[in-house]
Amino acid sequence: MEAIASSSKTTCHKKHIFNAQLYLASAGVARKVVEYRKSEKAYLQGDPATDVLYIRKGGIKLSVVNEVGKEAVVAMLGPGDFFGEGCLAGQLVRMGTATAIIPTTLLVIGKQEMTRVLHAEHSFSDCFVSYMLSRNIRFEEDLIDQLFNSSEKRLARTLLLLARYGKQDKPQQVLPKVSQGTLAEMIGTTRGRVNFFMNKFRELGFIKYSNGGLHINPSLLNVVLHE
Repeated sequence: MEAIASSSKTTCHKKHIFNAQLYLASAGVARKVVEYRKSEKAYLQGDPATDVLYIRKGGIKLSVVNEVGKEAVVAMLGPGDFFGEGCLAGQLVRMGTATAIIPTTLLVIGKQEMTRVLHAEHSFSDCFVSYMLSRNIRFEEDLIDQLFNSSEKRLARTLLLLARYGKQDKPQQVLPKVSQGTLAEMIGTTRGRVNFFMNKFRELGFIKYSNGGLHINPSLLNVVLHE
């Protein structure tokens, strides 16, 4: 799975904007910018949880592996998203693996520095709290989606979310080509079913492949809303 465009800041509310470049230029040394190649791991399941990460550019896949080696995709994240925040709540090791899905730039913020800036910078803390609440709502919606909606609706919703509809003033209508295997993992179905529905969406004009990218038509929302 490959996704998502570049950004240097995330807007959690119109009054609260976290500017990563400005933050980097401010005092303090417990943060750094790290570049990752496609498929490179930002951290592995079981690694020490010592910092919070912020995506400046690119995309990250969060996944977990059970005791028999089966992998499940937990989330796909893009520019403006935080992850690894479990260390702030006492998590000692990473509960999953973070993998770059395209070339990715991360701002890595040490746990102590993150705690300091949350207390010292009100706009930053407002932004971070707003982001975490929004993500918790998203996780609840994902659970409801898994429990009550068909795999076709789950796939349509996932494609719209990857295109970041509802999160930006101008959603990303074109994504780098999406792996059907990863989509199947995300929505809890088989690759064959994903292939069937993707072909159906393409025939109906909801999506199209062009120049190595996947174009998402806003009309795909009709699949989600259709009873």
